[in-house]
Amino acid sequence: MSHTAIMLIAGVALLIVLRLTIRDVRRATRLFILLWLAVSIGNLLFGVLSAGYGWGEEAAIWILVFGTPAAVAVGAAIFVPSPRA
Repeated sequence: MSHTAIMLIAGVALLIVLRLTIRDVRRATRLFILLWLAVSIGNLLFGVLSAGYGWGEEAAIWILVFGTPAAVAVGAAIFVPSPRA
C-alpha cells in the first residue's frame, strides 16, 4: 500500500475518532482540520527534507493528502448528523 493511501486512511480514521468523541460537530471539525494540517505539513516536510522529493512533487501530493480528508470532514459536518443527536 502506498504512503499516500496510508495517509488518507489515517486522516479519515482521525476524523472518525474525533467525531465519535467530541459532541459538538463544529468543534470536532475545526480540531480535525488543525490537527490534520499539522500532520500533513509534517508529512510534506519529511518528504522534502528526508525522502529527497522536490517541493513541487511534494506540494501536489500534499494537496491530495490534506484536501481529501479535509473535504470529507467539511462534508460530514454539513450532511451527516452528530452521532449522539
